[in-house]
Amino acid sequence: MVEVVLWEWLDLALRWLHVVAGIAWIGNSFYFVHLDLSLRRRDGLPEGAAGEAWQVHGGGFYNMVKYLVAPARMPDRLTWFKWEAYTTWLSGMALLVLVYYLQADLYMIAPGLLALAPWQAVAVSLAGLALGWVVYDLLCRSPLGRNDTALALVGLVFLTLLAWGCWQVFSGRGAMMQMGALIGTIMVANVFLVIIPGQRKVVKALIAGEDPDPELGRRGKQRSLHNNYLTLPVVFAMIGNHYPLAFAGRWSWLILAIVLVLGAVIRHFFNQRHKGEASPWWTWGVALAGMAAIVWLSAAPATEAGGEAKSEGWADPAAVEEIVLSRCSMCHAAEPVWEGIALPPKGVVLETPAEIRRQARAIDLHVVRTRAMPPGNVTEISEEERRILAAWIAAGAPGW
Repeated sequence: MVEVVLWEWLDLALRWLHVVAGIAWIGNSFYFVHLDLSLRRRDGLPEGAAGEAWQVHGGGFYNMVKYLVAPARMPDRLTWFKWEAYTTWLSGMALLVLVYYLQADLYMIAPGLLALAPWQAVAVSLAGLALGWVVYDLLCRSPLGRNDTALALVGLVFLTLLAWGCWQVFSGRGAMMQMGALIGTIMVANVFLVIIPGQRKVVKALIAGEDPDPELGRRGKQRSLHNNYLTLPVVFAMIGNHYPLAFAGRWSWLILAIVLVLGAVIRHFFNQRHKGEASPWWTWGVALAGMAAIVWLSAAPATEAGGEAKSEGWADPAAVEEIVLSRCSMCHAAEPVWEGIALPPKGVVLETPAEIRRQARAIDLHVVRTRAMPPGNVTEISEEERRILAAWIAAGAPGW
């Protein structure tokens, strides 16, 4: 029991750290893109300056000046923004190991797809993270990287194909988390392998009295802008694995692709406003249409549990009780008997007819409409049993 309690608190502590670090990183990203877009040129700026911005916050005024490449000499003090990104990724990887890799049989492997052993699922996941970054980096460094619009379109197709592939290999929950981890890895690798090394080369050139390579600044700005546009989709992927309609449907890979577009157009709206240009209100029309498409796609059941289940005589409350007690209550009990679970997940207890009826909506969502539960179908619930549950729900979840 002590081990389970410590494990649970470790999980919570890592999630807390991950969220706090993520807030700091996202805040920095949003702020500096806003600053970069709001710069204005004027006479009298220092040599090599691209523009300035005046800001007010906390009762004080700030005069921010950005240089096209670097100032003529190194300042005495220089603040580096990197640890927010590194801490977000490190804490996220620790959570990935703790929750998904160490419980791959529950959260990553889906019956009916690839027959993977837990270690194989972990190996495929790690290889996917590395491969995703390598391909993205090569695209950015290719001639395509000189055309931001073309690069964005190719990048969208690339991530969409990866999403489709993930849902062919992993469980829905595992696929969603894999895509979140992949996008997050691309973002932090941009910082660790491109932006910060480029800045260090600029600093080294200044100290040596040389002119820094302007390509370093261009490349760093491009990767920073990519991170800005990927922020909203990666946050969706990280929280989407808690919502079965997002990860467990037959079109979940397409839903994530739509979210990539929605995140980009929403950021584009605010970025254009920061530049002082006309607000592209059309982006909200695209966002609303995208959300409508997501709702419509998620309404398609992941299984064929509906159909004949609605025939008369199937909605047998006694059969429903037997299914729930045999397939769900080993975890969803006041005292769970499943190893490693000390308390019923989300406080849901399914041991009496009244408790089962109270959770009819959740059973419909997690078991009938999606394959989210049981995770990895570890209790081997059958399609016939899902149809019985569907019929019971369709009949209004009658009591015993």
